Amino acid sequence: MKSAWGDVFAVIAGILFSLSFSPFDFSFLVFFALAFLKFSLAELSVKRATLRGFLFGLGLFGLGVSWVFVSMVVNEQSGYLLPLLMTLLYCSFWALFPAISAFLYVKNRVNNDLDWFVFASVWMFVEYIRGKWVLGGFPWLQVAYSQLDTPLSGYVPVMGAYGTGLIIAIISALMAESLLKKQYSSRYFFAIITLVSIGVLLQTVQWTTISGKSLTVSLIQGNIAQKDKWAVENRNATLKQYYDDSAAHWQSDLIIWPETAIPAYFEDVKQDYLLPLEQEAVANNADIITSLPYKDKAGNLFNSVLVLGKNRAMYKKIHLLPFGEYLPWQPVSGYLLGLMNVRLGKFSSGEIDQPLLNVAGHYFVTSICYEDAFGEQSIRHVEQAKFLVNVTNDGWFDGSIEPYQHMQIARMRALEAGRYLLRVTNTGVSAIVSEKGKIVNQAPVMQRVTITSDIEPMSGMTPYSRMGDKPTILIISLILLYSFINRYFLKN
Repeated sequence: MKSAWGDVFAVIAGILFSLSFSPFDFSFLVFFALAFLKFSLAELSVKRATLRGFLFGLGLFGLGVSWVFVSMVVNEQSGYLLPLLMTLLYCSFWALFPAISAFLYVKNRVNNDLDWFVFASVWMFVEYIRGKWVLGGFPWLQVAYSQLDTPLSGYVPVMGAYGTGLIIAIISALMAESLLKKQYSSRYFFAIITLVSIGVLLQTVQWTTISGKSLTVSLIQGNIAQKDKWAVENRNATLKQYYDDSAAHWQSDLIIWPETAIPAYFEDVKQDYLLPLEQEAVANNADIITSLPYKDKAGNLFNSVLVLGKNRAMYKKIHLLPFGEYLPWQPVSGYLLGLMNVRLGKFSSGEIDQPLLNVAGHYFVTSICYEDAFGEQSIRHVEQAKFLVNVTNDGWFDGSIEPYQHMQIARMRALEAGRYLLRVTNTGVSAIVSEKGKIVNQAPVMQRVTITSDIEPMSGMTPYSRMGDKPTILIISLILLYSFINRYFLKN
């Protein structure tokens, strides 16, 4: 497809790729989008293929992460032109990665029956680089998340998001190959059916087991508007609201508040608010997980989770959000965000090997907001943990598709670890997720609401929680090495 129509269809294919994810959930479209991309690159030069990959990326990220515009105008003080231009720049930057995928594939494709494996490996290699290393990692709209409610989710506890993504990319590439090499179409069809069937079988495996009595948990979704959250005059009302909502659920074993539910530093509310709250929780045999900023004696600021109860302890966020909790590309980024009146915190990272927090007699893995997008972080020390807890504030993106995408990403962590996930957000989506990645109870977005359910503490290890992404990265590396040798040394 050398014509300009191929370029137009590339943008459309990128849009279809985005529609595979929540809240649209047309999971099957991701296969056709990736298959089209491989098929359309068949006879293109390196330069034209790179352009087509970029156009695919514009469609993908132009729809998929357009919500960044909402975060820039949430305070209604910056106008719309500069945020619109910044959003276009942001989407264009991430569109470079499908362009890099197209470039690398065309440079390293092989003229034999393993070319489908090369395409899939290149795509996942670039996804890994984007999700792990660029700006600390941006694993949004990675292919595996589109399949959480399909048979291919059976691969997740075994191979994680990147390994499952490799399977999806292989199936897509085989679909394209069946069109390019019709004489082998039955062979490719059989391979696709086999991969899907293995996924179905893996779904039947129970990788982890119940360990101990069930717990009753209550998630408090405060629904405090982002533009009002940090106003000093609203602080007391906010603190009273969370106290009242918690007091109505003292019968629960565990009560969880969202990210920075307390709009004040730890020391400012320690004596007059936190200590009495903790005493009442202990008197009712309950624990509270809350979140607030913490400043140490050296003046370092941390985004933190605090356990109030019999085992008071604190977790300090490790993986900070670029352009949200720290500013890369200074001084340009700071200047542009300043023009839009976007004021962001200058946080420090917590230590990597912090001890697990303990509530109701069980250890759990903690993540704050964006940290739930990183699989290997969520399985660190998971052998000692009985469930996962994520606190989030997606209030920056109210009315957009971002909260639904973020919820989908969080579900992947529960399935990878074989643990229940308790995810509570300020404005939504708050939910309790089973060890199979299924939503047990979910709160409506943009409402003040509390959801209560029983969960099962889980023990045992999934294959992914034991090995992480290493096997997948090894497979991808070997295929890329093979394609490089084949291309430049064997000349096949």
